[in-house]
Amino acid sequence: MALPLNGKLKLRLGMVMIALTVSGCWKVGPDFEQPQVATPKNWRFASSAVRETTNLEWWRLLGDPALNRLIDDAVMNNLDLKIAVANVEQFMGRYGSTRADLFPQIFGTALYERRLISGAESGTVNDLPFQDRDHAVLAGQLTWELDVWGQLRRAKEAASADLFSQVAARDAVVLTVASLVAQTYVNLRALDITLEATRGIIGTLEEETRIAQTRLDMGYSSEIELTQAQTELERRKALLPAFEQQVAETEHALRLLLGKNPGPIPRGRTLNELSIPATPAGLPSDLLRRRPDIQLAEQTLAAATARIGVAQGEYFPKVVLTSMGGQAAQNLDQMFMPGANFWSVGLQLVGPIITAGKIAGQVQSAEAVQRAALANYQRAIITAFQDFEDALIAGQKARERRTFQARRVESVRNYVRLSKLQFDEGYTPYLVVLDSLRQLYDAEIDLIKASNDAFVAAIQAYRAMGGGWIIGAQRKAATPQPRDASIFP
Repeated sequence: MALPLNGKLKLRLGMVMIALTVSGCWKVGPDFEQPQVATPKNWRFASSAVRETTNLEWWRLLGDPALNRLIDDAVMNNLDLKIAVANVEQFMGRYGSTRADLFPQIFGTALYERRLISGAESGTVNDLPFQDRDHAVLAGQLTWELDVWGQLRRAKEAASADLFSQVAARDAVVLTVASLVAQTYVNLRALDITLEATRGIIGTLEEETRIAQTRLDMGYSSEIELTQAQTELERRKALLPAFEQQVAETEHALRLLLGKNPGPIPRGRTLNELSIPATPAGLPSDLLRRRPDIQLAEQTLAAATARIGVAQGEYFPKVVLTSMGGQAAQNLDQMFMPGANFWSVGLQLVGPIITAGKIAGQVQSAEAVQRAALANYQRAIITAFQDFEDALIAGQKARERRTFQARRVESVRNYVRLSKLQFDEGYTPYLVVLDSLRQLYDAEIDLIKASNDAFVAAIQAYRAMGGGWIIGAQRKAATPQPRDASIFP
């Protein structure tokens, strides 16, 4: 017995409601779970002081307002950061496009054409004249793929993870930019003081050369003393162009980080006036997991896991609900009349029967990508601990070298004083004086390098921590933010 029209419609609607109910209960493929990674147990301690340290805008601890302004400027104008922000916005759009597949898609259709229909086409006798008719349609069409198996929701999960991975990549750029600006600025100040020390020794050697010339003219010394002084003087002068070149190149590198053309960099305090920021001896493991590169690896793994479900979903038939309704007529004057209304509702199932291994290959590829992403995540975790440990060791050893080099400088200064006294008394040759000046310059340069290394190690330690300051830095510097995905066309 055939159902009446209303009964058939109710049956169809009931089937659709059942499909919608089932579609929200199950998703094909594995769920993402954060992998367990072995971490150093001696770092697993809770310390509010340590947690606050990682959230500091650590570069302000160096005590140089000029550096603070440079980093604020870089976070606002760095070109790599602008690219990263644009990438976030790009993936925001991809996420919105993927999410839209879960909802009905409605399109409008408007059609008008003038037809000349032959008698043979219309089914009339051939000797009748051809029929000249209008054909007009104004309708709306709905297409809705029901996510019965959860494939579309897995695709949404993957797109969401891709979006958050780009957010993590942007945060990594912010972290890198701040660290590089601070490190490059410290290198610049080290070069400045190196250049100053070189000019200082040149001035001293010029005075020594003048004295040697005077002593030679008065017959108190031989020409060899003058030659020794001139040789050492020219040797130190030859260092000036290289140091001046390094200063200019470092300024240009810093300007590039600021998103600006090459030019001079405003200075603040000298290297000796800066303070080395203290770093904690250890960190809770969950804080290092907050690093942007680890977040990026984790979201990449989450996306790869979700795409296994997307690939497996191809094994199941797609359930598509279609509907269309509107006005259609053979003459324009018949449009918008009750007799011109039409509608249709349909349910379509399309599933694979024979694909020659295509779907199996896609699933195999997705599973391999997920395993690679897992290994990359594990490597990121281990690398984070290595970076932090390396920075701690580098900082400790650099401070030790700095202490020893400072003592060496004091000893060599005493050596210079004594060598000059003994030379004036005629107990030592002039070559001893030049040797003491040479050693003093080398000791001062080595002290500058040790100080620079200590600052760089502290900067690298804070970079290895990641830290919650990134969000505040972006907000303070008005970093451009991506627009939200729109639900409208």
